[in-house]
Amino acid sequence: MEKKLMNYETLLEITKAISHSRDAEEIALITVDSIKTALHIKGCSLFLINRKTNELELIASFGLSDEYINKGPVKSLRSIAQSLQDGPLAIYDVMDDPRIQYPIEAQREGIASLLSAPIVISGNFRGALRVYTAEPWEFTLEDVNFIQALAQIAGMAVDMARYTKGLKDSIDILKTIKQTQTHKSTRRTPYEGVPISVASSELDKPVEL
Repeated sequence: MEKKLMNYETLLEITKAISHSRDAEEIALITVDSIKTALHIKGCSLFLINRKTNELELIASFGLSDEYINKGPVKSLRSIAQSLQDGPLAIYDVMDDPRIQYPIEAQREGIASLLSAPIVISGNFRGALRVYTAEPWEFTLEDVNFIQALAQIAGMAVDMARYTKGLKDSIDILKTIKQTQTHKSTRRTPYEGVPISVASSELDKPVEL
């Protein structure tokens, strides 16, 4: 991670990229790609918590192999996610910290240090943004604050995109229901639009058997 890139200019570039999309998955991909590229780190990943399984689900990653990504579920009660309830967490050596759930896999991936920042929206823990470095890194308060800011921005953008999509889907459903009801109410009977006198005379005719 290069110190000279940890500034407002980088933050502005990344937030601009995020603001150009309203799709949650695209926002997540733009975020991890931009952070990895701008900070010259090994990789970056974005997780959101699944309340039903209590696992952190990977939404997007950049710079990490498929083998590492598919190493297994990230249990929030066993991993560093539990510690994230209290704030960002910096790990200097992934092989020497009990909160790392998959230390061997991390070593094979070439990960030395890790910084994980929580995504908290309306006081609720929603996920985490993680950055991975290939060389041991002692994260400073500036590093932590910078990544935490990006985590919050990305998290809120993804959350808003999902909310907007859900709202749009609900509106589309209501429109479909309304169109169906309107179509039913405008269906004509055989005598609709026919003068009453004519319709009555037709109704008075005897029925041939």
